[in-house]
Amino acid sequence: MNNVDTGLTFKRGLHVKNRLVVAPMTTQMSFFDGTVTNDEIEYYALRTGEVGAFITAAANVHEGGKGWDGELGVYDDRFIPGLAKLAAAIKKNHTKAILQIFHAGRMTDSKILHGVQPVAPSAVAAERPNAQTPRELTEEEIFDILESFKKATKRAIRAGFDGVEIHGANTYLIQQFFSPHSNRRTDEWGGSLEKRVKFINDLVDGVTEVVDQSGVKDFIVGYRFSPEEYEEPGIRLSETLFLVDLLANKPLDYLHLSVGNYRNHSVSDDFKEKPIIEYIKETIQDRLPLIGVGDIRNGKDAKEVLATADLAAVGRAILIDPHWAQKVLDGQDQLIRTELSHYDRDELRISNGVWGFLESMMPERLK
Repeated sequence: MNNVDTGLTFKRGLHVKNRLVVAPMTTQMSFFDGTVTNDEIEYYALRTGEVGAFITAAANVHEGGKGWDGELGVYDDRFIPGLAKLAAAIKKNHTKAILQIFHAGRMTDSKILHGVQPVAPSAVAAERPNAQTPRELTEEEIFDILESFKKATKRAIRAGFDGVEIHGANTYLIQQFFSPHSNRRTDEWGGSLEKRVKFINDLVDGVTEVVDQSGVKDFIVGYRFSPEEYEEPGIRLSETLFLVDLLANKPLDYLHLSVGNYRNHSVSDDFKEKPIIEYIKETIQDRLPLIGVGDIRNGKDAKEVLATADLAAVGRAILIDPHWAQKVLDGQDQLIRTELSHYDRDELRISNGVWGFLESMMPERLK
């Protein structure tokens, strides 16, 4: 059992003051071109200072990888000044600022991309309403995207962040390379499980190499992943455990599970005995810290997660109550605000994008 209020020091030397982390959540608060807004900075500033670390919403590393309007951009040097303001706003009272970096792949459309067709490992549409069929990436384009993650990492360092999180979860491009549903390639980038992991392998090596060669001190690299897909064919937990074992031997600083509820069990008959998070932790074998997440509402939930994981990431609860972390650290669960009304939106810096996210995830807690 890891105590909520104890610190943790990562491999690369960064120290977090407690085991609570703000999970990455879509805000849709950036300008149309990906530039940070003042409203966005105020939203982050309101919720920081008490947690050990704060992971931003996804920042797009490549112009062709934009997933939605209002998304952070990190694909050009012109974003560095705004990102520096964002990092500085988060780094209050020794909270660490982590920039999540990603590419949407097929999980976007030509309207978002201003007439350009989305790209993916293979020309296979996602199983969601009105999904567009993407164009298959050429090998040259794959190398270009890998390079764009490295450049984004350099920009995060220049902007003053304390780390980056590679977003390999939630069906975006990195996961698309690993998935047998979205990756039907027959070259070295797809086919067998070993070939489907090549993009992730090369990406992690590239990003960690950038950090280690930059000379920056106490800058960490994490990796987030989703354990299962419901598509046929799709990622199964056995394949994810293969990936986790591979990643646990990499020069990463942590792994971050992405699930809707930390109590979730696998859809696979072979892994029904205990929650997914326990299978993940067993596979890591303490080679890397694990961040657990998923409907953590109070200190009791955080402690339950920390019985298995090394850190606990909270999302929706901290949107509703910006002082959630301090109340948990002080053992004051009964004081946590659990509902959000339209009357509180301005005070809590809840934009239309954030409200829409909350409506889709937990309508019962909105008034």
